[in-house]
Amino acid sequence: MEKTKTNLWTRDSSILLGGFLLTVFLIVYIWWPLAEEYLKYVDWNGAWWLYMDWLLLGIFAFMSLTIISRANLKTDALIIFVGICGGLAIESWGTQTNLWHYYTAERPPLWIIPAWPIASLSIDRITRALNWTIDQITVRSKFSLQPSAFSIPYWIIFASFLTLMLVFVSPTFDKSYTWLATALCILLILTPSDRRFAVLTFVAGSGLGYYLELWGTTRECWTYYTNQTPPLFAVLAHGMAAVAFWRAGLMVKLTREKLFSQPKAKDNFQ
Repeated sequence: MEKTKTNLWTRDSSILLGGFLLTVFLIVYIWWPLAEEYLKYVDWNGAWWLYMDWLLLGIFAFMSLTIISRANLKTDALIIFVGICGGLAIESWGTQTNLWHYYTAERPPLWIIPAWPIASLSIDRITRALNWTIDQITVRSKFSLQPSAFSIPYWIIFASFLTLMLVFVSPTFDKSYTWLATALCILLILTPSDRRFAVLTFVAGSGLGYYLELWGTTRECWTYYTNQTPPLFAVLAHGMAAVAFWRAGLMVKLTREKLFSQPKAKDNFQ
């Protein structure tokens, strides 16, 4: 029986890590005034480590490690593409409807967009790790986990999120952006393709989203209209966004396969 490769570092890991670091460098270089303003808070002549943003550095380190794990550019390129498009759409919705705003008053700021595909890659790795862990537990315990086992958790999680979303975005019901976002969420929730992977993706996205939102709101990089640091909806919205990106990736992949799949050769003996 052929052994399954378990190497976390692949030949594409170096490329992905290099691209990640280059993106960070370009963001700092292009928006240097913002970085310079941030660095002014550090007392470099004294106990500088007391002024360092360890939460940001921890998030940066965690995401760096996760995105290079089992990197595969063939699949990761699609995740990056969907993350950029989806992130731009979400940031446009939130800032144009004033659900949240950034300290630079940009609507939306372009420097935040690269964070979405990077987070998407990290969430993909976390989700697959959770999926693998569940498989290992069921195998070792010799317990057969049926696909329907995630049906009840699925509907509880996503029905609760939708309820919370309707309450949170209610002040912007007069905006077409909000109606489109709400309709998309309802459509995604009512047409599940894989309840198990959807639940795990939501959990992974919400988990990473908590730390991202905690950093952003407590540092006043962005502020929600409720002034919560962070609001529960914002944390869970990262989970919903992750599910939406995953489903969008599946649709793009399916469309690509239908458009570029080669028809089977005809039998010359017919």
